[in-house]
Parts: sequence; structure tokens; C-alpha cells
Amino acid sequence: MKIQLATTADIPRILEIIDDAKALLKSLGIDQWQNGYPNQTQIENDVANNESFVILNSDNQIIATTMFSVKGEPTYKVIEGNWIISESEKYGVIHRLATAKEFRKSGIAYYIFEYFHDFLKQQNIQSLKIDTHQENLGMQSLVKKLGYQYCGIIYTNYGDKRLAFEKIIAL
Repeated sequence: MKIQLATTADIPRILEIIDDAKALLKSLGIDQWQNGYPNQTQIENDVANNESFVILNSDNQIIATTMFSVKGEPTYKVIEGNWIISESEKYGVIHRLATAKEFRKSGIAYYIFEYFHDFLKQQNIQSLKIDTHQENLGMQSLVKKLGYQYCGIIYTNYGDKRLAFEKIIAL
């Protein structure tokens, strides 16, 4: 597998993967991503900001997608709880992580997290923050296995409650 920045040519496949994830969440009774988010405009913005990534398999097929940034997350400024590392310090953030349905349960999400942990180490950035829906037990289980700590509750810019997690990256 390899991770690379997404291009505008990748957007249709990214949207297909996100639609797969929306369908999975809906089938599990989770209302995350059921309100029109993420949408094509959001993905186009991610690509334009060099924050959209695709994960390719050995056949160069796009099998997963994520957004990653070190520019901060405005909704993380207010938390019901406490971040481990101050929100005012530089940190990484992952959003919109989705795997194509035919490649689920094959360790791709774990690979994505490890890749960005290594990237942050190289940049001397000591924290990765993430949030997820309170009913998204799969993502919660993954981040806990990876050593993330629950920090509290944040609210999205459209007012939805999310559980916030953070991992300290050893430098």
C-alpha cells in the first residue's frame, strides 16, 4: 500500500468510497454522514488545500481515502473535557477516513494512522487528534487499540456532538 495526495481526477472514486461508508453507517443505524456531509464540495476543498489523501493497493487502485491536516481544526477550540496537548499547539488531525467496501477489515485504517503518526514524528509534531460519532464503535475501537485517549466532547460546525480522542506521538 501507499498513500499519496489526491488529485481532482481522484474525486469520483473518493466520493464512491464515501458513499459506500455512508451506506455502511446507515445500515448500522448510525446517523453519522447521513446529512449530506461529506459532499463533493468538501472533497474538492480538501484536494485544493492538499489535505485529501488516497490509499493505493499494489495494483494502483484507490482503496481508501482520508483527510489529514496540521493546520488545526476550528471545532477543536472548544471541548467539553481537556485535550492532552493544548489545542493552540500544532497537531495533526484526521477526518473523512473511509475504505472501499471490498477492502474493509484488511488493516487499511490502521496503516493510515501509522503512516500519519510517522509523518508527525518527522515533523516534530507530538499530537494527533480525531473525533468520531458516539455510535461509531468501529472507529472508537480502532483509536483505542492505537493508544488514543478519550478527551471529551466537541461539536461539529453543524452542531453535532462528537467524541474527541488524542494520541501523543513519541518524538
